[in-house]
Amino acid sequence: MNAKITTQAFFDPETWTVTYVVSDNQSGHAAIIDPVLDYDFKSGRTSTTSADRVRDYLADKQLHVDWILETHAHADHLSGAHYLKEYVGGRIAIGENIRAVQSTFKAVFNLEPSFLPNGSQFDHLFKEGETFKIGDVEATALLVPGHTPADMAYRVEDSVFVGDTLFMPDVGTARADFPGGDVHALYRSIRKLLALPEETKMFVCHDYPPASRTPQWQTTVGEQRANNIHVHDGVNEDAFVAMRIARDATLGMPTLILPAIQVNVRAGDLPPPEENGISYLKIPVNTLGVKSK
Repeated sequence: MNAKITTQAFFDPETWTVTYVVSDNQSGHAAIIDPVLDYDFKSGRTSTTSADRVRDYLADKQLHVDWILETHAHADHLSGAHYLKEYVGGRIAIGENIRAVQSTFKAVFNLEPSFLPNGSQFDHLFKEGETFKIGDVEATALLVPGHTPADMAYRVEDSVFVGDTLFMPDVGTARADFPGGDVHALYRSIRKLLALPEETKMFVCHDYPPASRTPQWQTTVGEQRANNIHVHDGVNEDAFVAMRIARDATLGMPTLILPAIQVNVRAGDLPPPEENGISYLKIPVNTLGVKSK
């Protein structure tokens, strides 16, 4: 436990996602980072098992939620931000470049005219280097584009929550082939994170572990610099770009990308119900430019 903050992780084995609750030990205020809304693709039904684990923890620890922080508009899980806000409060926030992501995917999914790609679905849009408070603890929003234009990392005391930009050292780094991705920007964002003090704790949003170990989600900047298989010290930008482009060309589309993006650009809300009272998600055909296996 850090002297000022406590970090509690919640691993979702269905999507390999890690949600975090970061709380100020003195004031009892907290932030939720990257919450999950469960979604069964075959039935089209959502459920709240993952988010309810977070709710139960908050109630048990009597924590007051200041923020629900998204590192980006995820492609591999639906966000539980909207659901959690209804029950525990907090302001849903993401990086200001979400507007570019919304514009791209409004066109891809031909979203309803009333959907405005201006970030208004979120309560707050962070700028690069903006500071904010979790209780009495100061945190900093760091813009780390590349995986998407809107990726953010959040630095809180001696910890940094990096979303999908980096994974555990033996897994590597994010892909950069989604619409709006930029492999050069990704490299520079990673080096920005790895310029933090070596003892900085680094918390990743997903783990896709090799067969030799169980899921993990905490490492350090020093461990990443020494051992990350894609971007350890000594790997220059040209080498990283070549590796990442070649690797991305072999990757299939995430299972939940189509429903996830449509929900996550809305801060975890579902599309507005149609005349029959039912919300629908669309399946565009041959548009995303990402190979399927």
